[in-house]
Amino acid sequence: MAIVKWEPVLPRWWRMPWLDDEDWVEYEEGLNVYETDDDLVIEAYVPGVSKDEIDVSIEDNVVRIKAEHKEDKEKKKKKVVYRQTAQASYLYSTTIPCPVKTDQAEAVLENGVLKIVLPKAEEAKPKKIAVKAKAK
Repeated sequence: MAIVKWEPVLPRWWRMPWLDDEDWVEYEEGLNVYETDDDLVIEAYVPGVSKDEIDVSIEDNVVRIKAEHKEDKEKKKKKVVYRQTAQASYLYSTTIPCPVKTDQAEAVLENGVLKIVLPKAEEAKPKKIAVKAKAK
């Protein structure tokens, strides 16, 4: 049994032969959630979807992202009709691990990645505790 290198998107043999390796773009599909000191950040990969086709909702500490893109292209030449349909849909949901200010949430779509920034509530932010030296 041979050992095969794992490739997250498509195996090298399945890729389109007309694309060179430098032309091939690998998407990290999925959802990333991370925290900074002040914010909770959610990144969702939604390539091919415009901002008008994305619905983001927060309810009961759950963030739901629904994105759907449908496109019809029609080309007419003489009596022949060529029809091509492109479609993509994404559905993500994740729980919010800490208290956030949902009324100050921001969502930005850039290069196929939806980035949602949720500011943390004051009680969720890290607090510094002063260390005192005990007198002898």
